[in-house]
Amino acid sequence: MLLFAAIISGSFSLGDLAAPHIAPAALNGVRFTFACLIMLTAGLAIHGKPPILATGYWRFFVLGGLSAAYFVTMFVALQIAEPVSTGAVFTLIPLMSTGFGCLLLKQTVGLRVWTGLLLAACGALWVIFEGNLEAMRRFRIGEGELIYLVGCIAYAAYAPLVRKLNRGEAAYPFTFMTLLGCTLITIVAGMGDLAATNWMELPGIVWVAIVYLAIFATACTFFLLQYASLRLPSSKVLSYGYLIPGFVILYEGLLGHGWAGWSMVAGAALAALALVYALLSRE
Repeated sequence: MLLFAAIISGSFSLGDLAAPHIAPAALNGVRFTFACLIMLTAGLAIHGKPPILATGYWRFFVLGGLSAAYFVTMFVALQIAEPVSTGAVFTLIPLMSTGFGCLLLKQTVGLRVWTGLLLAACGALWVIFEGNLEAMRRFRIGEGELIYLVGCIAYAAYAPLVRKLNRGEAAYPFTFMTLLGCTLITIVAGMGDLAATNWMELPGIVWVAIVYLAIFATACTFFLLQYASLRLPSSKVLSYGYLIPGFVILYEGLLGHGWAGWSMVAGAALAALALVYALLSRE
């Protein structure tokens, strides 16, 4: 999950460069399609057969639908809400995922874990609002934030449901089937944008972003999330998302986009330290 956070963070910087040139639904439809083809090719090369499971197809449409709901609502929300506001809503995901783990898997979470998650959320929020107390005070829940909240609830339920719906299948074919379900749902939802995009005139940065998103931020992270969800409590899986602001600060600085101020660095450090505190718990 540490690798998951590092990879996902890279998609923010690349996605920001590509976003002005392609509709979000078209970008996601293509990234998921490419990721499916990559995993299918890998399965044929390594095992000599496609990584397809024969039973329980409905499970993969449920899990794929939850992922698709998150990505679709995120980009819809970004069209009508400020990125800072959507980032603030994102910090609810680990907390909600912990709650779903208690509800669906009967997992127990101690005070130490809850305390660590809450402190990590505070650190992440400090980074998202750039340490500006006035920006925090102006925060309002609007239509975009509510739309994104629905997607965040769906994504929060994803990790515990992976463990609940898995029937002992290996992570690789289970990941492929989930990704396939997500791809089909995303393509249907974004068909209009896919047809309207002039693919031949897209700048090179869009294709760089698509390749990175397909290989690393989709195929790899889907597998990493599935693998971790089968081995870690729900409270500890998506909580690694609190490391994303710190990674983004690092990547933006390395790319020459400027380094964050000490106030934001302190917020990222608080999130990281609080997460370590929670992860050291045996619960």
